[in-house]
Amino acid sequence: MWYQMEAEEAARAHDVVPAHGLTWDEAKARRERGGNNELTEKRNVPLIVLFLNQFKDFMVLVLMAATLVSGLLGEYLDAITIVAIIVMNGILGFIQEFRAERSLRALKELSAPTAKVIRDGELAQVPARELAAGDIVLIESGDRIPADVRFIEANSLYVEESALTGESVPVGKHTEALESGEVPLGDQKNLGFMGTMVTRGTAKGIVVRTGMGTEMGKIADLIQNTETMETPLQHRLEQLGKILIAVAIGLTIMVVIAGILHGQPPYAMFLAGVSLAVAAIPEGLPAIVTIALALGVQRMIKRKAIVRKLPSVETLGCASVICSDKTGTLTQNKMTVTHVWLGGDVLEVTGDGYEPSGHIVKAGAPVDLRQNQTLRRLLQIGVLCNNAVLHEEMPEQKRKGAKGPLKPVFSIKGDPTEGALVVLGAKAGITRQSLEGLYDRKGELPFDSDRKRMSVLMHHQGGRLLFTKGAPDVVLEKCAYVLWDGKVIPFTPTLKQKVIAANEGMARSALRVLGFAYKELKSTDREDTPHTLESQLVFVGLAGMIDPPRKEVRDAIQTCKRAGIKTVMITGDHLATAEAIARQLGMIPANGLSMSGQQIAALSDDELDEKTDQTYVYARVSPEHKLRIVKSLQRKGHVVAMTGDGVNDAPAIKASDIGIAMGQTGTDVTKEASALVLSDDNFATIVSAIEEGRGIYENIRKFIRYLLASNVGEIMTMFLAMMLGMPMPLVPIQILWVNLVTDGLPAMALGVDQPEKDLMQQRPRTAKENIFARRLGWKIISRGLLIGVCTLAAFWIMLQENPDSAAGLLKAQSVAFATLVMAQLIHVFDCRSSRSIFHRNPLQNKYLVLAVLSSLALMLVVMYVEPLQPIFKTVPLGVKEWLITLVFAGIPTFLMGFGSVLTTRRRKRRKLIGGYNSKVAA
Repeated sequence: MWYQMEAEEAARAHDVVPAHGLTWDEAKARRERGGNNELTEKRNVPLIVLFLNQFKDFMVLVLMAATLVSGLLGEYLDAITIVAIIVMNGILGFIQEFRAERSLRALKELSAPTAKVIRDGELAQVPARELAAGDIVLIESGDRIPADVRFIEANSLYVEESALTGESVPVGKHTEALESGEVPLGDQKNLGFMGTMVTRGTAKGIVVRTGMGTEMGKIADLIQNTETMETPLQHRLEQLGKILIAVAIGLTIMVVIAGILHGQPPYAMFLAGVSLAVAAIPEGLPAIVTIALALGVQRMIKRKAIVRKLPSVETLGCASVICSDKTGTLTQNKMTVTHVWLGGDVLEVTGDGYEPSGHIVKAGAPVDLRQNQTLRRLLQIGVLCNNAVLHEEMPEQKRKGAKGPLKPVFSIKGDPTEGALVVLGAKAGITRQSLEGLYDRKGELPFDSDRKRMSVLMHHQGGRLLFTKGAPDVVLEKCAYVLWDGKVIPFTPTLKQKVIAANEGMARSALRVLGFAYKELKSTDREDTPHTLESQLVFVGLAGMIDPPRKEVRDAIQTCKRAGIKTVMITGDHLATAEAIARQLGMIPANGLSMSGQQIAALSDDELDEKTDQTYVYARVSPEHKLRIVKSLQRKGHVVAMTGDGVNDAPAIKASDIGIAMGQTGTDVTKEASALVLSDDNFATIVSAIEEGRGIYENIRKFIRYLLASNVGEIMTMFLAMMLGMPMPLVPIQILWVNLVTDGLPAMALGVDQPEKDLMQQRPRTAKENIFARRLGWKIISRGLLIGVCTLAAFWIMLQENPDSAAGLLKAQSVAFATLVMAQLIHVFDCRSSRSIFHRNPLQNKYLVLAVLSSLALMLVVMYVEPLQPIFKTVPLGVKEWLITLVFAGIPTFLMGFGSVLTTRRRKRRKLIGGYNSKVAA
C-alpha cells in the first residue's frame, strides 16, 4: 500500500530521484507499458448502427413482416403506409438519442487537461494523459490532481475530495507514512487522487497509479461490470406486442374461416383477414410511444434535464425510492456561515450560498455594527485572516424564458471554509477592499493539520495586530482574555466554559465551528517567534457554518412523500452532518433510522434487507456500500432512482433502475453510467421528471386504450358479421384507412395530453404492473365490443332498406364506416380521464381537438370527393343516414360514461355511510 510507505521508499520503488524526475524517454517507455493516464471510454456507436438499432423492437419486426405480406398481396397502400410509420419511428428515436449524446458531450470536461511535471531536472507542462508512473508532479491551489500521487512535499495542502468520497469539507494532507492495515479512502492523508481539487497550499508528489489503475479507474471498471436494468416500459411493450399478435392471429383466422363458410369469396376474405391483422396490431403504437417520449424529453431539456435514453423518463414515473447523494445534490456544495456566537449571544445569518446578500440578525432584527464592536472585530478577522477570493461574474447571455435583469454569479477561489467567511463579511459590508489602507498585511502563519489555526500580522494606525482563526479548542488554549460587550476582560474559567458549551451546541447541530481571536502586539513582541506571538490572545467569538440545503429541496421531498416516494440520503460525509441536513429537509420520520458504512459492512445481505425500509440516511459509505443499498432496495421490490455527482456514486447509479447524474459537478464516469443528467444539479428537477414520467406513462395508457378499443371495435364488427352470416360491413381499404389515418392523429394528440390534477398524489405503480392493470383491459374490451355492436347495428338497419342490391350494400357499408369513425372520435375524449368523459373539459387539449377535426375531415374527403369514392367504396350520406350514424356512434361513450358516474356516486355514498357509522361507533 502506497500510504504505508515513506516518501523515500515510494521514490525508490519507482526508481526516480524527485529532484530530477524521469527522463522523457523513460516516461514514454513507461507509458507504452502501462497505457495512457486516462479512463477507458466506451467506443462511440457509429451513426448507422445507432439508426439501425431503432428497428430491433419486437413490434417493429412484426410490422415489417406484415408489410411484406401486404406487398405480396398487392396492398401497396397498406405496405407504403406501414413502412412510412416504421421509418418515422426510427428517425425520431435516432435523432433523440443523437441529440442527447451531443448534449452530454458538451457538458463533459476533462478533469485535468495538463499537469506540471519535472522531467530531466526541468519543470515542464504536459497533457495529463501523458503522465507515467514515477513522474514527479507539482500541484498548487486551484489544480485538479492529474493522477493518484504519493505526496513527498506538502505545504498547507488541502484537497476537496467530494467527487470521490462524498465528504464536502476539504481534507488536510501530509507526507508521513500511515500505520499498516486497511485505511479508508477518506483517511489516506498522504495520497492525492485523480480528479480531486486542491483548495489550498502546494505539493510535490510521485505518480503511483495512472488511468484505470487509479481510484477513479477502479470505480469505472466496477461500472463496466454492473448489469444495466431494463426499463418497465420495455417490459410492458414487449408484453403488449405478444398479446396483440396472439389475439390478432386467432381472431383473423376465425373471421376468415367464418366468412368462407358463409359463402364469402376466399380471396376477398383473405384480404379482409390481412386488413384485420394489421388493424389488430396498432402499427402506430411504436411511433406514438416514441413521439410521446421524445416530446417529454424535449420538455425535460427545457426544465434542465437531459435524457440519454427515451424510456428512462417513463421509468421515473414508477420510482418508489430516490437515493440521493448529499453534497451538491441535496445541498448547495457552498459552505455558508449560519450562526455567530459572541458575548453570550447567538446571532443568525440569513442568506445562503456565495451570494453576499443577507443579514446578521439577533431576535429577528439586523445587528448594527456601529454598536456591536465585538461583531465588527470578528468580521474583520474573518475577512483579513483569509486567502480566499469572492468572484462576481455576469452571465454571458440571458437564459431563454428567464424574466427580469441578468443576475451576477458568485464563486469562490480558494478554500470553501475561508470563502464562507469572506461572504459573511460581505453581507455586513466588510470586505478586503473596504479595509485597504486601514490594515496592511505583513506576514502569515499558515494553517496546517498540526497547528489547526492560521494567523496574520497586520499593521494598523501605527500599531501591529495579530488576527487568528482556527479550531475552537486550539484557539481557546491560546487566549487569556475575551472581548465581551465591546470590552476586553480576563477570560475566566466560567466564561471559557460558556464558550465550550456554545461550541458543543453548534457541533451537535452539525455545524463546522471556527474560533476567532486577536492580539495588539507590543513593541517588544518579535515577529519571528510564532509561539510567543500566538499567546495571550483576546478571544472574540465563534462562527458556525454548514453546506446548506438547496431552498427548493424541502418542498420537493414533501411532494415525493405525497406521491408515495421515499427519499433516502446516501453520502460519504459524517453521520451527524448527514442527519442534521436530513432533518432540516424533513426527510427522516419519527421512527426513521440512520446507518454508517461500518454498520453496513457488519451486516449480511439478509440483515441489510430487514433494515432497508426503515433507514433514511446512510453515511460514511463506500461505492461498494452504495451498490449494496441499491440492490437491497431492489430486492425489497422498489423501483430505485439513484442520484449523485461523484465517481463514488457511479456504480450504484448504473445498477439502479434509473441513474441520475449531475451535469455541472458530475464526473464523466458518472454521466456515462446515468440515464438522466440534470444540467442544473437540482434535486427538485427530479420531481419534475417524476411527474413527467408519470404523465407520459398515463398518456401511453390513454392511447393504448384508444387504439386497442378502436381496433377491437373494428375486429368485432367484422367478427360478429361473419359469425351471423351477414355481408362484409367494411371493405379492407376502409379498415386500413380507419386504422392508419383516422386513428393515428387523435392517438398522437393523446400522447401530449395534460396530466390529471391528482397525478402526484397517487402512489407509484409497481414495477410488475401489467400494462392492462387498473381495469384498462376491461375498458378496452367493453368499449370495443360496444363500438362493434353499434357499428354493426347501424349497418344492419341501413341494409334492411335495400338488402339485395349492390347500391344498398354500398350505402350500408358507408354508414358503418362513418359510424365506426365517429364512435372512435367521440371515444377519444373519454380516454383522457380514468373516470369518465364528463370529468374533464373536452376542449382543454387543443391538439386533440385539431386532430379530431382533421380525422373527421379525412373521413368526409373519402366520402364526398368523387374520385376517391370508387377507391374507398363509399357514397355520400344524407340527413337520415347521418342521424343514424351519430346516434349509434354516441351510444358507447354515453352508456359507459353514465355507468361510471353511477359507480362513482355509489362509492362516495358508501364512503360517507362508512365514515358516519365509524363516528357513531366511536
